[in-house]
Amino acid sequence: MLSDPIADMLTRIRNATMVYKDTVDVPASRFKEEIVKILVREGFLKGYEKVDVDGKPYLRLALKYGPRREQVIKHIRRISKPGRRVYVAAKEVPVVRRGLGIAILSTSKGVLVDREARRLGVGGELICEVW
Repeated sequence: MLSDPIADMLTRIRNATMVYKDTVDVPASRFKEEIVKILVREGFLKGYEKVDVDGKPYLRLALKYGPRREQVIKHIRRISKPGRRVYVAAKEVPVVRRGLGIAILSTSKGVLVDREARRLGVGGELICEVW
C-alpha cells in the first residue's frame, strides 16, 4: 500500500523520462487521470490510455521528447504531501518559471492549471509543479 499515490505517479514519470522510456504504466484513479489529462493538454505528455494489467486498471502514459531526444519534462515535483498539505488562496496562486511551467491545483471547480485558477478566481490545494 502506498501512502502517497500521486507522488508515486510523479516519480514513475520522472524515472521513466530519465532513462528515455516511451511509455510508463501507473495504477489508475480518477484523480490521477485528471492530472494526466492536464499534462497531455499542456504538452508535457503525448497521450495516455487505460489498460488492464493482471486484471487491475492502469494508465499507460506516452512520454514526450524533443526533436533531439531532450526531455520535455525537466522537473516534476509534488508540493502538497500527506504530512504537510499546502493550500493557496486565489490571489496567491504561484506563477511557475515566469509562466513557462505549470502548477496543478485541486480546487472546488476541479483539477486546474494555475492560469485557469487565477482566471476563475479560485484557490485550492497545490498538487505539483512541472516545467
